[in-house]
Amino acid sequence: MTPRRKAIILVSCCLSLLIVSMDATIVNVAIPAIRTDLSASPAQLQWVVDIYTLVLASLLMLAGAAGDRLGRRRVFQTGLALFAIGSLACSLAPSIDALIGARFLQGIGGSMLNPVALSIISQIFTGRVERARALGAWGAVVGISMSLGPIVGGLLIETIGWRSVFWINLPICAVAILLTALFVPESKSGTMRNIDPVGQGLAVLFLFGVVFALIEGPVLGWTSARVIAIAAVAAGVFAAFLRYESRRTDPFLDLRFFRSIPFSAATVTAVSGFAAWGAFLFMMSLYLQGERGFSAMHTGLVYLPIALGALLFSPLSGRLVGRYGARPSLVVAGVLISVAAVMLTFLTATTPVWSLLVIFTVFGIGFSMVNAPITNAAVSGMPLDRAGAASAVTSTSRQVGVSIGVALCGSVAGPALAMDGTDFATAARPLWFICAAMGLVILVLGLYSTSQRGLRSAQRLAPLIAGPLLPPKEAHVQ
Repeated sequence: MTPRRKAIILVSCCLSLLIVSMDATIVNVAIPAIRTDLSASPAQLQWVVDIYTLVLASLLMLAGAAGDRLGRRRVFQTGLALFAIGSLACSLAPSIDALIGARFLQGIGGSMLNPVALSIISQIFTGRVERARALGAWGAVVGISMSLGPIVGGLLIETIGWRSVFWINLPICAVAILLTALFVPESKSGTMRNIDPVGQGLAVLFLFGVVFALIEGPVLGWTSARVIAIAAVAAGVFAAFLRYESRRTDPFLDLRFFRSIPFSAATVTAVSGFAAWGAFLFMMSLYLQGERGFSAMHTGLVYLPIALGALLFSPLSGRLVGRYGARPSLVVAGVLISVAAVMLTFLTATTPVWSLLVIFTVFGIGFSMVNAPITNAAVSGMPLDRAGAASAVTSTSRQVGVSIGVALCGSVAGPALAMDGTDFATAARPLWFICAAMGLVILVLGLYSTSQRGLRSAQRLAPLIAGPLLPPKEAHVQ
């Protein structure tokens, strides 16, 4: 395993992350065009974004376990193929319902990519320093890809049309499949864990129930029997999930992970940071194109400070984590996200463009700083064989966060989505206060999880969850 081959493997894994993360953001710029072309309602527009992130969140853990059991390279290549097919179906969708269905297929393929790719990285980069650098690069790609999505999307929509935002995935998938076949070795976990279909099903029902209530509540009414019933079922399913998983000897989500303060904090931080990001991206695309009348290209250019911030500060965050731990990056991220959200509360229909660029810059830097410490904190102190499962939880938390953020747009700022003459900026103001609170949560957790008490909790957890030592032949890499 030469340094050159390791670098190529890292590139192939990061390509999968690029398309999955970019697709979660590139579609947001196309939302106004999709609404016009397919006559979509505000709730349907939210589902275009959320069905993708929800399926990702629901199946990431299952896909990680399947990679451990069936072979990581095999599952990884299958995911790339399904993602490409789903992207092609999205570009050909004749109706909004067909588009939502194609996004569902995209989510299935995407769920097989990130956790499996991260497991491959964890198996290939075994040294502490080289793994920290690889994870730093991984975290940087998350920030860069999600930030570049709106710019690339704006360019494609302006020159070709909204359907072209899905075409870009096809050549990237083809390159990633080729590199994986040539350079990535097949590997399986040394300790096979059960799939746990009951626990997986309960988790899926809970996530879909929560997001359904948040999206459809403003449409059907918060006192609607359907909304109340689904919310109640979601609460009951969550209680059943906790009870069932705590009694299993080999659950798909090991609840003991949450005894580690850094791991628990990383999970909540991921949900908070990505909820703020999901809400920001969805609402600002509608604000810029609906309220301000900007073109898709102009909208993408307004997002340029976020992309530049990601290019500069995501790698910096990775290096800071490798040298000083997670605290500096999390403190900066929490403060800047809160500051940007507070600045958004002063938004009006005539806010100068330079003020928008300042807000986008502050938010972009804050968001770029949060990714690397999330990934690092999740796997720190974990045994090698549990790193993949631990990182899959934070990957799931990211997608859950985006889903909740987009769903909150309708729940908290529903009149702004209706575009019925209501002052968009005023209607969206409560949402920005919630985002500011999320930034404060990141700040507080960043300080607490990196304290001596937090670090000791991770050290105490590791011996409790370590798998049995296996002969070398049982933990094989082909």
